[in-house]
Amino acid sequence: MDGLELRPIAGAQSLKTRAYEAIKAAIFEMNIYDERAQLRLDERALALSIGVSRTPLREALAQLEQEGLVRAEPRRGVYIQRRTKAEILEMITVWAALESMAARLVTEVAADDEIGALHALVDTFSGDDVDSHMGEYSDANIRFHAAIIALSRCKLIGDIANGLFMHVRAIRRRTIFEQDRARRSILDHREIVEALEARNGERAERLVREHTLKLRRHVEEFVTIE
Repeated sequence: MDGLELRPIAGAQSLKTRAYEAIKAAIFEMNIYDERAQLRLDERALALSIGVSRTPLREALAQLEQEGLVRAEPRRGVYIQRRTKAEILEMITVWAALESMAARLVTEVAADDEIGALHALVDTFSGDDVDSHMGEYSDANIRFHAAIIALSRCKLIGDIANGLFMHVRAIRRRTIFEQDRARRSILDHREIVEALEARNGERAERLVREHTLKLRRHVEEFVTIE
């Protein structure tokens, strides 16, 4: 089963802060929408893995619960928080709006070499050999979309997108292997980069929005979330 991969923490921060950051980072790296994902968190195992006592661990979990990343169920334990399918569809819709506007801004504010750097996340992969590099492409796919948000240089878009990022990234990771989505994604990304390099804001905005809404349609039709 897929579960958290944790490392012992070290440094001068408070134990609670260090535990919080370690668990949050591990959750962000986990594919929480994988059907085999282990969502229940064992406090004793977490404390041993991280190297803290139960008190700072529980304080860290309380903060993560406030942020909506975990939920505590009386007499059952603490679980990583999944969103419902309806919530995921809403998140993808909002992401489409945010990233498409970010793409328009990229054409206005990003340097040529910054846009050119996106080629490394696209050109490395081809439709012919992507099946043998699916793990690598899945990571590159996530970095591509995060890069567009970052290159927009709009802090508010970045802040709002960050609140959606864990769930949108996780659902992208789950679905990239389905229905030949990887090959079609590569083609879309190439068109997006071309539009960004041409400084065609209207086209870049439209392509990014349509690309993300394809993910929404796929999730709506093919993905079951319990």
